[in-house]
Amino acid sequence: MSMKNSELRYGGVAMTLHWLIAAGVIANIVLGLTFADMANSDPEKFGLAQTHKSIGLTILVLSVARVLWRLVNPVPPLPAGMSPTLKALARATHFLLYVLILLIPLTGWLLVSSSPLGLPTMFFGWFAWPNLPGFADMTRAAKHVWQHEFGAAHVFLAWSAIVLVPIHIAGALYHQFLRGDAVFKRMLPGTRVEENA
Repeated sequence: MSMKNSELRYGGVAMTLHWLIAAGVIANIVLGLTFADMANSDPEKFGLAQTHKSIGLTILVLSVARVLWRLVNPVPPLPAGMSPTLKALARATHFLLYVLILLIPLTGWLLVSSSPLGLPTMFFGWFAWPNLPGFADMTRAAKHVWQHEFGAAHVFLAWSAIVLVPIHIAGALYHQFLRGDAVFKRMLPGTRVEENA
């Protein structure tokens, strides 16, 4: 399998980044929904939050790599038989997904960086991930205001992903089972794509 994208399918780099980010996003949605309802006194909440933050930062790094890779590796074109409306919807959905996989972890990092508690983010327990600069010298009151804003943005974007990810999955299944084209298979390792129909 080629590492680069072709006219028929995505290459190994794009596929790997896609599936790692997808797994991370789904894991973090589950973790976020799980610990959001837990009491602060629950001893498991801190560990789940640290894992959530570690996965989120991993998603951010992988997403930056994915965007940079996409800029130098054009994606396979959509099937010629797709209507202009469906093509526009597909492009809009992909654009919004790219925005979300960058902004959700970024707002999470801003949220942690602005926390008045000042708790470190232990990246999978290996090392302390640094906070973003500019918050260390703020008063607790100022940090509280920023934390509220970043928290609201993070939750809004996360719920947007909870809506958009199933739409993206439904679109892939639509291509596979209703249209019968190669759109879904070209992102699956080990599949043959004969033509971009």
